[in-house]
Amino acid sequence: MDEIKKVAGQITGIHTESISMSESFIDFSARFASMPGTTVLMSGGDLDSARYHILGAKPWLVFSGLGRNMTITVENQTFGFKADPFDTLRMILKAFNLNDLDLNQSDLPKPVYAGLFGYLAYDLKDCLEKLPRTSIDRVCLPHIYFIAPSIIVVQDKANDTTRLCIPERKFAGKNNLENDLAEFKRIISDRPPKHGSFRGNAGGFKSNFTKAGYMDAIKKIREYIAAGDIYQANMSQRFEMDVEGDTFSLFKSLYKNNPASFFAYIHAGNHQIVSTSPERFLLQTGQKVETRPIKGTRPRGKTPVEDKKLSRELKQSYKDDAELSMIVDLLRNDIGKVCRVGSVRVMEHKRLEAYQNVYHLVSIVEGRLEQGRDSVDLLKATFPGGSITGCPKIRTMEIIDELEPDRRHIYTGSIGYISFHDTMDLSIVIRTATIYNGTIMFSVGGGIVFDSDPLDEYEETLHKGRTLMEVFKGKEKKAAKKDYVWINGALELLDQAAIPVTDQGFQYGYGFFETIRVDKGNPGHLNEHINRFNHTWEHLFAEKPPDLTWDEIINQVIVQNRLLDETAAVKMIATRGDREAPPFNHTLLVLARPYTHRLAGKKEKGLNLAVYPHPRQTPLADHKTLNYLYYFLAGKWAKARNSDEALILNPDKTVSETNTANILLVKNNNVIKPVSLHVLPGIMDSVVCKLLTGWGFTIESRRLFLEDLFAFDEIMITNSLIGAIPVLSIDGKKLPEPSVLWQKINKTLL
Repeated sequence: MDEIKKVAGQITGIHTESISMSESFIDFSARFASMPGTTVLMSGGDLDSARYHILGAKPWLVFSGLGRNMTITVENQTFGFKADPFDTLRMILKAFNLNDLDLNQSDLPKPVYAGLFGYLAYDLKDCLEKLPRTSIDRVCLPHIYFIAPSIIVVQDKANDTTRLCIPERKFAGKNNLENDLAEFKRIISDRPPKHGSFRGNAGGFKSNFTKAGYMDAIKKIREYIAAGDIYQANMSQRFEMDVEGDTFSLFKSLYKNNPASFFAYIHAGNHQIVSTSPERFLLQTGQKVETRPIKGTRPRGKTPVEDKKLSRELKQSYKDDAELSMIVDLLRNDIGKVCRVGSVRVMEHKRLEAYQNVYHLVSIVEGRLEQGRDSVDLLKATFPGGSITGCPKIRTMEIIDELEPDRRHIYTGSIGYISFHDTMDLSIVIRTATIYNGTIMFSVGGGIVFDSDPLDEYEETLHKGRTLMEVFKGKEKKAAKKDYVWINGALELLDQAAIPVTDQGFQYGYGFFETIRVDKGNPGHLNEHINRFNHTWEHLFAEKPPDLTWDEIINQVIVQNRLLDETAAVKMIATRGDREAPPFNHTLLVLARPYTHRLAGKKEKGLNLAVYPHPRQTPLADHKTLNYLYYFLAGKWAKARNSDEALILNPDKTVSETNTANILLVKNNNVIKPVSLHVLPGIMDSVVCKLLTGWGFTIESRRLFLEDLFAFDEIMITNSLIGAIPVLSIDGKKLPEPSVLWQKINKTLL
């Protein structure tokens, strides 16, 4: 930390000034929204917890961590190390603590004027407790992400005042204030950014549960409750959809539609967070601590009479009262670990709060920190919030991980700020979406008790997710073309086709495939492909090949996928299944996709090879098996080295093929084919050689070493999709300029 602090410098003061706005705070914040690190905390509505709008931008420090892998970037220097994330958080807060500075407190906004803005993901639980990890982390985003902003703007809605704060730092003989202030003034004097747009997939959000699957999970939780394992657990489902457009515009639309108390927008570089949470997790001001758990939800009524009926039903619900009381007790116990004895009190219980789509029951619990305890101690004692785990907390977290297929990441974690002057305000992350690599994802859940009705609980998640779902209505992208696959005698939607997990093709790669080029509905060299397909079937499966009219099947797939007027790549796949005697359960598939030639858009009319350092010898190379990982990784390896193909060698260092094609070498009127003990006989390789023989070339097979290749006039690679393409270099060493022979071949054959 000393090296980081040396680079970052020391905070020597806070520059603050009053600013006036001619636009709303959210429009003001839009000026900064495209800058990585920008965090916007908006207090929507008029509840007593919704007083301040806060902007943090232009970070001078970025802290993120995944597991125990910590990264701190400051002044364009990045420090990576292994540590506990909470210990690292405490080190940063201590390194830049402002308590020893003589500051004019009356000029500074009360909530925050210097500190860290960002999020703590729910999955940080694994750094606090030893828990089984049985759900999948598909996003692999940071578990903790905080920035220290150079620019902080705080608007007090109660007093109608807005203040700018810039932490002054001295580092490397420089002071940041002049540059940061100039940058702020430049941004606010520029034209406001245009309002962007956003669109979702026409198919809408897809859950990681089926309705029946979610209800079964509720029943399983009830069984755990009946067995005495737990009293209550929070169960959620995740929704995902392809999305495109401006994420801050999505944030603005949500705020306009349903301004809850703890709205947040975080631009975390490669991902953005949009939160519409109504729930406070922790508020700390010096030694004073507050938490506001929410339990109990009803949808808003469609008429005033229905609305009043639903609110009264929630207030009078024994189930919701019991659930809220249980969580209040859990949180009293959690904050009591670090608060003074006797200071923890329930200040308000079962407050009814109204939102756009739902009613909630809320309680307020307060306490005072023990002397010597800080915000990190409070976090470690309470995280993740009990209102969205269950009771007892550790066992419910184990059950959540068992029943939910995806790791939660930010859902039910926390968003907000932790200041350098002993204040903190964090929300519980619910009604929150993450946008990452063209996908938006959010989770919704509810507290399950023994009396919970599975159907009611399922429908409650839909009510809670309505705000995020409905904002995309009318903004759907044009429906994408549905892709079809022929599978075991029928055409099915590609995204619905399934292969049993017991199929040996899946488990061992026990299967094979053929790739065929189809031009405007005409398969190229189909008989040769089918003959090779049947030969492999007999060799690998020791059975008679299926009696099928493959040209008709391919035609059905081409027509169904609307590829009749273009070039397509068709793949035939056969898997072994898992039965050793008739009736067999092979899987047969035919897929089709549009095909663009390898040279399309390339300046160079040829490909560059790189010699793969791992020689290959296996009898499976005689066939195009599904055990194709060696070739797939070889191709990725070549592309990582700015080459187009990997040149594959045999164990004796002789040349074999490339990761996708056969090799032909030309000298004068002679064509040489490399000899390998095991290599797939190429369909296009044979067709090209037959053509060249007719043109007066002689064909010969010979063992060749790498150094032999540079003595030839030209080298081509061939497969059924590309036809013939010249090789321009090997490992960066240029080959002779190719003739027009490859073009003549393709003009004749393709």
